[in-house]
Amino acid sequence: MAPTPSKELRDLVLNRLETAAQAVAVYYEQYPVPQVTIDVTFDEQEGVHSGRAAGWDGAHIWVAIGNSTTAADFADDWITTHEMVHLAFPSVPRSHHWIEEGLATYVEPIARARAGELTPEKVWGDMFDSMGQGLPKAGDRGLDFTHTWGRTYWGGALYCLQADVEIRKETENRRGLEDAMRGILKSGGNIEVEWPLERALQVADQAAGVAVLEELYNKLRAAPAAPDLDQLWRDLGVSRQDGKIVFDDTAPLAAVRRAITAPVPHGAVPRTELSISPKS
Repeated sequence: MAPTPSKELRDLVLNRLETAAQAVAVYYEQYPVPQVTIDVTFDEQEGVHSGRAAGWDGAHIWVAIGNSTTAADFADDWITTHEMVHLAFPSVPRSHHWIEEGLATYVEPIARARAGELTPEKVWGDMFDSMGQGLPKAGDRGLDFTHTWGRTYWGGALYCLQADVEIRKETENRRGLEDAMRGILKSGGNIEVEWPLERALQVADQAAGVAVLEELYNKLRAAPAAPDLDQLWRDLGVSRQDGKIVFDDTAPLAAVRRAITAPVPHGAVPRTELSISPKS
């Protein structure tokens, strides 16, 4: 940690790192890598305001935090969890950066909900408000060819949402995107290794037991195909009324929606023992 923070801020940072790590471990049923170096820098800005992850010389995360960051600020932090999700997917060629950012954008709030950190209303409300930014605009091509911010982060997240829903539909809600992603990890795929995207998706589909991720990728990689997002929200039973997120539990995919963000029962997943050894 540089420069050296106050003891109070240092303790808040370490607590936040452990909370984020546990959420990721709950989603993947393991922490993505045996060891990760996390460099934390402090400045005059506010909150946890930037981060990045890499794996070229071992798993590494960089996070920037304001000196005046409070416990309430850390409770609102999504960046730390987002960067830790990056650890759980192999490094792929630059043209596929959308899957790296999209997966982290999609999984981060769901992992936090499953760990009891966020409510389903918060997760689905943010997706409802933001997922449309991933839809193709005039002149856009497919995900491998249009690298705007919206298509990279939210286009990738929309791919993940569609895949998650389809996996659950085809398996009668017995499996989801997490099962596919866990399969990648179990096959040795994390940020420290480089894989072709096709290999990652093939391994993921095998783990899920249905050929969803590869087929959806082939549909979206080159052409600007757009799902009917309004219909998807209706099917999931998600709407915003008078500024509040409302769930319709009679919707055809309401059970899918509930399964995606359902908190993991206490004790269902063994708590991951984390050893954090700060440098300063």
